[in-house]
Amino acid sequence: MAPSLTNVSSGVSGLVNGHDQNPVSLEGSNFIANGHVFLSDVPDNITATPSPYCYSNDKSSTVGSFVGFDAVESDSRHVVPIGKLKNIKFMSIFRFKVWWTTHWVGSNGRDLENETQMVILDKSDSGRPYVLLLPLLEGPFRASLQPGSDDNIDVCVESGSTKVTSDRFRSVLYVHVGEDPFNLVQEAMKVIRVHLGTFKLLEEKTPPGIVDKFGWCTWDAFYLTVNPQGVWEGVKGLVEGGCPPGLLLIDDGWQSISHDEDPITKEGMNCAVAGEQMPCRLLKFQENYKFRDYVSPRPLSSGAPSKGMGAFIKDLKEEFNTVDYVYVWHALCGYWGGLRPNVPGLLETKVIRPELSPGLKKTMEDLAVDKIVNTGVGLVPPEIADQLYEGIHSHLENVGIDGVKVDVIHLLEMLCENYGGRVDLAKAYFKALTDSVKKHFKGNGVIASMEHCNDFMFLGTEAICLGRVGDDFWCTDPSGDPNGTFWLQGCHMVHCAYNSLWMGNFIHPDWDMFQSTHPCAEFHAASRAISGGPIYVSDTVGKHNFPLLKRLVLPDGSILRCEYYALPTRDCLFDDPLHDGKTMLKIWNLNKYTGVIGAFNCQGGGWCRETRRNQCASQFSHMVTAKTNPKDIEWNSGKNPICIEGVQVFALYFSQSKKMILSKPAENIEISLEPFNFELITVSPVTILAGKSVHFAPIGLVNMLNAGGAIQSFAYDDFECSVQMGVKGTGEFRAFASEQPKACKINGKDVRYEYEDHMIIVHVPWSSPSGLSTIEYQF
Repeated sequence: MAPSLTNVSSGVSGLVNGHDQNPVSLEGSNFIANGHVFLSDVPDNITATPSPYCYSNDKSSTVGSFVGFDAVESDSRHVVPIGKLKNIKFMSIFRFKVWWTTHWVGSNGRDLENETQMVILDKSDSGRPYVLLLPLLEGPFRASLQPGSDDNIDVCVESGSTKVTSDRFRSVLYVHVGEDPFNLVQEAMKVIRVHLGTFKLLEEKTPPGIVDKFGWCTWDAFYLTVNPQGVWEGVKGLVEGGCPPGLLLIDDGWQSISHDEDPITKEGMNCAVAGEQMPCRLLKFQENYKFRDYVSPRPLSSGAPSKGMGAFIKDLKEEFNTVDYVYVWHALCGYWGGLRPNVPGLLETKVIRPELSPGLKKTMEDLAVDKIVNTGVGLVPPEIADQLYEGIHSHLENVGIDGVKVDVIHLLEMLCENYGGRVDLAKAYFKALTDSVKKHFKGNGVIASMEHCNDFMFLGTEAICLGRVGDDFWCTDPSGDPNGTFWLQGCHMVHCAYNSLWMGNFIHPDWDMFQSTHPCAEFHAASRAISGGPIYVSDTVGKHNFPLLKRLVLPDGSILRCEYYALPTRDCLFDDPLHDGKTMLKIWNLNKYTGVIGAFNCQGGGWCRETRRNQCASQFSHMVTAKTNPKDIEWNSGKNPICIEGVQVFALYFSQSKKMILSKPAENIEISLEPFNFELITVSPVTILAGKSVHFAPIGLVNMLNAGGAIQSFAYDDFECSVQMGVKGTGEFRAFASEQPKACKINGKDVRYEYEDHMIIVHVPWSSPSGLSTIEYQF
């Protein structure tokens, strides 16, 4: 679906919200939004140009502004103040690691972090709208925001190569305004989609089928020791436990790699500890000996492989028929250390030592970065990057692999000195990757990872439409803090929820795997259940919490996925749910007929500006109390919004406390949670059946964490005074009804039911093979 944009003459704004002027303007030394100053003391060299694109919807039209500057001299990197921000609350997304971004809040320019990818200024009671500051790409340069002196916001514009310089910029930042923070970001991205023409929005793409499947990833189960027998036993154990995976993700450990000092005939897969593999380089495109030496015990069918990865994948899918997708891991440059030079049959490559920009040097210390900087990366020249992906992907397709997790993506900016700068190098690699994915994996068979930077979002998402939105799930703190087993899980939630506000416009958010036996497993499971993304675990073979997994996974390996992707509620956008001691993370999402609110107490640790790392903040880890109501859900979102016009009452079902209450739309309900505890609330609009004035609202399968996701269809007959619903799954189905029904049928047959506390309770059996049942209530 193309963005709704209208061309207006450059420099001349159309009629916007009834005003003959652009809502964003540079007047004297102030940036103004609808008559309100949001940046002051703007230097004389700053320029503002009205966008030639007018965003229009049914209610209004908005024209934003592109911001640029003139520099004294041509250079490859400029840091320029664009104005002072004083006493206006903001939320932002910044890179705390080279690969990963997270949420940050403040009120002044000095509160910003380096490598900021997006800033939203809060609206005011006096009429100032929400203001979005979005750093962009311009030509071979890429922009980010950072703190300046005396509360200035600085824009940092860099090419990544001393050979690529300029002194004049006109569109390194886009400014957009609006009255709704969620629409604000979406509208701006539609403008930039047309302005840059280098990516596609998520709404224009179709995510891969894995988003609707339960998955198992081998990483935390094996790390680098992954092998066919272990994978087989892992899948078998999940199937036998009643949680069959629809996705198998074979992570790092399957490729042929070696250290530079090893003979090229030796595969260096004696690495057993995570981190040891990062100095290694790829030796060949095919699998290593562990998978290459697999021999099928099955009778050969005509033309079927009897040995190697192809035989293993064929045997696995035949034995476990729920496994529809097998993905494997690889790094953007082939492996962590790229390709090994001078290997017969392998592509030409040159080892380049990465150079961190000043902004990246202020990110958190990272083992992966340290290892890669020390040993360099064997980079395939950009003009033959297509051969790199053709070599890897053609083989994978031939052996039955359905897609890839592409990791270590944001590496190119450190290697680009002699390749035209970061933008040109990224364009070459992302085009080659995109073309290969279209050829071998249906155009969407990718999970993007370690990709959190605007280079990737603006250049790498023409086809890729699924990506990680948070740092890794860490079982424990790699820095050794025993409390990290807990507070790092809160960090993970916050990364994913707030990053999705930005990234969800480009890629379908993937909240990463977790382990079902972790002390915070239920905390993670609840967030994944309503994230709207794929759900996969990295359990050790034979070690599973099946009662918990069965609240996520249906007997056929599918999941009850939300219709949209989870986002923070607007009342916590500008607050700190990690270390202010009072803010609860609340997220919302939509099912087909219900909304859902997730409340999580994540307080206890996060980014520390002084130490430049994530760390424990136990002084804030205590009970937190918050308020919520049905209006916390943005009902008019996504491709299938839910109309609540005229709805006077909602039924709210609390999954943890197993209670239901009725609430008016703006009636606040108080929730108190201990650290790393949660509550999921299914919110269902109450319908009045005209025939007998019966008030009714479906809740869903309450044995599932996303109860409302089970409802696939919902219709009522006023004349017959009946309700009919299509339900996917099995277990205890509940619905609110102001009166007891006369009868209840499942698939046309009368069944026993209970009616207590105005809830109808009925057990739904699994209906093979689809899992779909029809429930009918007669009043």
